[in-house]
Amino acid sequence: MWAGAAATGFATGLSLIVAIGAQNAFVLRQGLLQSHVLPLCLFCALSDAVLIAAGVAGFGALVRALPWVPGAMAALGAAFLVGYALLRLRDAAKGGHDLAMHGRSASLLPTLLTAAAFTWANPHVYLDTLGLIGAVSTQYAGPAKTAFALGAIAASFAFFFSLGYGAQFLAPLMRSPRAWRRLDILIAVTMLILAANLVHGLAA
Repeated sequence: MWAGAAATGFATGLSLIVAIGAQNAFVLRQGLLQSHVLPLCLFCALSDAVLIAAGVAGFGALVRALPWVPGAMAALGAAFLVGYALLRLRDAAKGGHDLAMHGRSASLLPTLLTAAAFTWANPHVYLDTLGLIGAVSTQYAGPAKTAFALGAIAASFAFFFSLGYGAQFLAPLMRSPRAWRRLDILIAVTMLILAANLVHGLAA
């Protein structure tokens, strides 16, 4: 049960975080420049950890006060996942992603401030962590819920450090429109599976 919850948490977190966005492009750029990679990856992953923990813990208190909330959030979460999957499929059909990086890297403080803006000033991060991950976590209780949260947090650490330190190897591949199409399709399929699990939980 714990292993399954952790695997679900890892898949949920990874599916949300690998979507193309400004934060990921910024981490990739720093990785290409081999500049401040460790503190940047650590900052992004720890920020996600704080938000994920708040989402999972906050939903526990909210559910005790308002028992109808999990069902409502699960329904909204499923709708969001389906919509997100459709967006990824649309991007896969359109193609044309361009992650060409230019310019020189800034010093550490401006780099971390930029990462903070990409992370904490992005409204979607709150929907993903406090909303969606929090909603999915309500199907678990006790140690299984903790395992789910740790799985989602582990996904953030794995992704950011892989992206930052693997940028030299990933960059040529991820500049290919075909590679982005495949990635978007994989994300879309994962999102649809998660949405189906949420709907199944509502019907159970």
